[in-house]
Amino acid sequence: MLNMKKCLSLITAICAACSLTAQISPYALLSVPETVKKDADIIKRLEEITFEVTDIDRSSVTVHQIITVMNEKGKSALHFAEYTDKFHILDDAEVKVFDANGRQINRYKQKDMITTAEGGDNLIDDSKVTYVRFPSSSFPVTFEVKYSVKLKGNLLFPSFEIQDANESVESSVFTAKVPKDLDLRYKEKNITLKPETGEDGNYKWYRWSVKNLPAVKYEAGSVRPYPYVMLAPNRFKFDDFEGDLSTWKSFGAWYGNLCKGLDKLPPDRVAFFNDMVKDAPNNLEKIRRLYTYLQKNFRYVSIQLGIGGLRPFSADFTEKKKYGDCKALSNCMKAMLNAVGIKSYSAVINAGVNALAMDADFPSKFSNHVILCVPQEKDTVWLECTSNTIDFNTLGSFTENRNALLITENGGVLVATPESKCSENVYKVRTVIDLQPDGSGTSHTTFVTTGEFKEQMKYFLDEKKDDQKEFIVNDLNFKQPDDFNYKQIEGTAEFTTDLEMTYEKVHEFNAGNKLFISPRIYRFWSRSLPKSDDRKQDYYFRYPFERTDTTVFKLPAGASVEALPKPKELSGALATYTTKYWYNETEKAVYSTASLVLKKQKIPVAGYAEIKKLFDEILMDDTQRIVIKKE
Repeated sequence: MLNMKKCLSLITAICAACSLTAQISPYALLSVPETVKKDADIIKRLEEITFEVTDIDRSSVTVHQIITVMNEKGKSALHFAEYTDKFHILDDAEVKVFDANGRQINRYKQKDMITTAEGGDNLIDDSKVTYVRFPSSSFPVTFEVKYSVKLKGNLLFPSFEIQDANESVESSVFTAKVPKDLDLRYKEKNITLKPETGEDGNYKWYRWSVKNLPAVKYEAGSVRPYPYVMLAPNRFKFDDFEGDLSTWKSFGAWYGNLCKGLDKLPPDRVAFFNDMVKDAPNNLEKIRRLYTYLQKNFRYVSIQLGIGGLRPFSADFTEKKKYGDCKALSNCMKAMLNAVGIKSYSAVINAGVNALAMDADFPSKFSNHVILCVPQEKDTVWLECTSNTIDFNTLGSFTENRNALLITENGGVLVATPESKCSENVYKVRTVIDLQPDGSGTSHTTFVTTGEFKEQMKYFLDEKKDDQKEFIVNDLNFKQPDDFNYKQIEGTAEFTTDLEMTYEKVHEFNAGNKLFISPRIYRFWSRSLPKSDDRKQDYYFRYPFERTDTTVFKLPAGASVEALPKPKELSGALATYTTKYWYNETEKAVYSTASLVLKKQKIPVAGYAEIKKLFDEILMDDTQRIVIKKE
């Protein structure tokens, strides 16, 4: 009898354990390894993506994901959004949301989501976005997404995006299936990951899979260091235009055919532009005059109608309407140059500050912008046709330091755009401050700027006064004035702006009859770079630069210099910094000068600690004070 009771107790315990196991939700965190949880704001619990190509211009993507957001830092992931147009059709979508215990708390079908036109000011666009947000006040929270997209035109294949910043992966599988006669190409980035492959009738399949990847910590200033696999077609068809993407040359030939005949102007406009340059001494001056005309008379409008994301409007249309997107404006400028006998080439490029460049070894549709290249006998002229303010033959950080694909009569040619130079981004400041006996004062600052600095200074000339003040204080880092006036100085050889300000108190603080004054009326450098301990990735500034400052403090009668800051000189492989201070007895003025040169915007990880130390010392040096004694 006793043995029977023990047996029944054992059976009951086993049943209870089985019941408990059955109740553990697959959406709970109990099964996730600690190595996957560590340092993760987001965990990709399960991901199954299937990309299937059925024809040269037809394919589909099916996605199933289970994502756990661990904390507040990962809350930006709590949404679903899918963009659609005539080439991308959202076929079905569903989102389920679960609490920390795996209990379902919300469900959204596609009909519950918001679908709205995608676009903004001055945008001509036929695309839409379907989205839903599901914010949470408690964490962890898990959501499951299932959706499928039908694709028309196989120019752009999806990538296998394995993980992002502070995201770990429990399980992720990406399968691509493609007809054997079309096949595909792939290239892994920031990871070594070869696919399984096989055949299924007339199809070939590739499968990439990863498990239990720890989180990759976010490092500020890095450029996409996260693992992914790029995919691209060999042959494709897009809106009835069939092409070959196996080489950059063949892709350029396809793009050239897409734009064929669109760079023509009517005879009266050809005559107009020839008259405009008839007395120009050389081709460079002709290019400059036509570019100036473009900047003064045309405006940028983004156009994404149908194949408009790739094909420009005709030069005739753009020239008449006086507006266009990057493709249209570059094509119009090309037509204007053609009219006066100067050959130029549209250049397709992936734009953005420190954006990734086209891979010379992996032809793909990896671009979002078009500029113009004008080869000359001694040099090449590059034109950014969407800007009304950028200098002639200047690209700036948006398109420098990367490959561009020239669309020539012989197909595509991959070339490098100019490298950013510190001498092209100059910020030269001179300030004279008239100190009054009560510590108040007026300041007069002159800025001579080029490149990226010029663009900033120019932009805020036409802004409202409140926005200008915010710019002066938060961007230029000036001490907040009681009143100011910001304007451009006309008739100067270099772009020059003027800032006049008044202050009730110039000094930072006083002790008795001593005033403690910052070496400049603004912080010469204000940004603290990220920590260097155990950094894994290269660091990128927005652009290299040369910053110089001269500040003159004119002392009131009865004031004298008690102390001046110590001069500083720092020098490294990629940056230099110097300061000097002196008192001019004749002028009864204190002079403060500073110079900072950043030679390259990309700092290799091996040299980052040195740069970090140099810029930390600059911040410390700025805490020194000029001490003025009042009698």
